[in-house]
Amino acid sequence: METIWLPLAGGVLIGLASTLMLFGLGKITGISGIFASSLLEKFKPHESWRFFFIGGLLLGGLLMKTLRPDFFDYHLGSSIPMMIAAGLIVGFGTRLGSGCTSGHGVCGLSRKSARSFVATITFMFFGVITVLIKGLLL
Repeated sequence: METIWLPLAGGVLIGLASTLMLFGLGKITGISGIFASSLLEKFKPHESWRFFFIGGLLLGGLLMKTLRPDFFDYHLGSSIPMMIAAGLIVGFGTRLGSGCTSGHGVCGLSRKSARSFVATITFMFFGVITVLIKGLLL
């Protein structure tokens, strides 16, 4: 029973947060764009909401780790160098594609953006290919 309701609740919360961001600030909830612009661009006081957004993500994760440590009880099955390489490749891909799953897959598709449709199909395709290749190599 729990396996049905937790993902559903998570999806509803993601949709609600994205909607509140769009209607409240007029901004798209693209995590990679928010994170990258916070780190790579010169600080602008009117853009300080980005730091609160990232802080909220981190605090939310810490809160869940405290309240439900069983959610974090899993083994990744990959080495640290492999995870670092994967993170860098994903980061490169989000810059190349001008966004990530939250920006394109959640916000872009809901706004019927053709560019987001192509981006989402592309990163889903390469995700499947990556899993297949990793399965063959390991």
